[in-house]
Amino acid sequence: MMRRTSVFLFGAAAGALIAVGATQPRLLLEPSAAMAAASDTYRQLNLFGDVFERVRADYVEKPEDAKLVEAAINGMLTSLDPHSTYMDAKDFRDMQVQTRGQFGGLGIEVTMEDGLVKVVAPIDETPAAKAGVQAGDLIAKLDGEEVKGMTLNQAVDKMRGAVNTPIKLTIVRKGADKPIELSITRDIINIKSVRSRVENNDIGYIRITSFSEQTGEGLKKAVADLTQQIGEDKLKGFIIDLRNNPGGLLDQAIDVSDTFLDRGEIVSTRGRDPEQTERRNARPGDLAKGKPIIVLVNGGSASASEIVAGALQDHKRATVLGSLSFGKGSVQTVIPVSGNAAIKLTTARYYTPSGRSIQAKGIQPDIELVQDVPQDVKEKAEAAGVETTRGEASLKGHLKNGEDEQTGSPAYVPPDPKDDTQLKLAIDLIEGVQKNAAYPADPKASVPN
Repeated sequence: MMRRTSVFLFGAAAGALIAVGATQPRLLLEPSAAMAAASDTYRQLNLFGDVFERVRADYVEKPEDAKLVEAAINGMLTSLDPHSTYMDAKDFRDMQVQTRGQFGGLGIEVTMEDGLVKVVAPIDETPAAKAGVQAGDLIAKLDGEEVKGMTLNQAVDKMRGAVNTPIKLTIVRKGADKPIELSITRDIINIKSVRSRVENNDIGYIRITSFSEQTGEGLKKAVADLTQQIGEDKLKGFIIDLRNNPGGLLDQAIDVSDTFLDRGEIVSTRGRDPEQTERRNARPGDLAKGKPIIVLVNGGSASASEIVAGALQDHKRATVLGSLSFGKGSVQTVIPVSGNAAIKLTTARYYTPSGRSIQAKGIQPDIELVQDVPQDVKEKAEAAGVETTRGEASLKGHLKNGEDEQTGSPAYVPPDPKDDTQLKLAIDLIEGVQKNAAYPADPKASVPN
């Protein structure tokens, strides 16, 4: 049976709101209470020290002290909620690459097939494309080392590297008599989180796959390019596709929302201390100039995606179409610690302009349409132990949010647009082929706080 797992060489999506930097307010207690709390904490730390020493002295094999401490830190953080984690130096570097939206590499999307790395597509104007790498190529060796036996992530790590450093690829190409050897020099690869195209000659379709440092500017460029291609008079509206977008940077979610809003609150974040509450507001200027907008969401739309969908929905600037979103309504702060590592700690919950908490509830679409999941996809997911219906409320240890938590919805988008019922309905609504009371959204009817 062929094993097939896809990954983007230019980075994978995050799935957590990240705000780099943190403040840690001091807790003010009465002297006696503070002393009692400190005494109890020291007793617990002594307990940890006792267990640590017993494991070091008596475990059947000699353990590594660093690994024991790292495991303890991991256990402490993961006991809080599913999104608080420890990142070692490598994980921290990978996260920074992901959020920056660029890194040193070759510029190819790859997958693992029958033990070899298969090229899905080279990215335009990257070293791989310029060297002649083609879709369908099988990469057999990297710098003379056999790929067979590597994991996909190991192969990807080997292809990444410092800018201006070379790597030799041995490629097996269908129709070629012998393997092709290419020497490619790594360059800066920009992660393209925004893609766009024209639908039906008069609709601008924009797909946002994640929220990196490049997303806001990428969106603005896509709106401007589509408006120019179609013509402002002919342009009927925009479809913003946030399906299966797991999130990313909070400031980019705010920037994307602000692109279409003239005024009002976009999101508020509220931490444990009421003084930590922050509100972010839109600045004047709607780049789409009031053109109708439909936002597509599904069970894979999480975090930053839900901030955008919730803000545009509350302000009645867009009609949200699709199925219930994931429901990740918490903010993670990345805090660097010693050893070039970091912790990603949940520090706040976010709320939409009308005061809704999305945590474990998600964004309910204005027009609900659940995309059918093909039987073969369901069977493959079940065999791999993967749920086709996704939601924060189903995660063990998630932050609770009352009695009316929701379980999410399927996170499936058909690879062929012809089978995409959600996209078809969005196009039909903008074209006027179908009617719905929720479209177009009426900004005059918005009542956010």
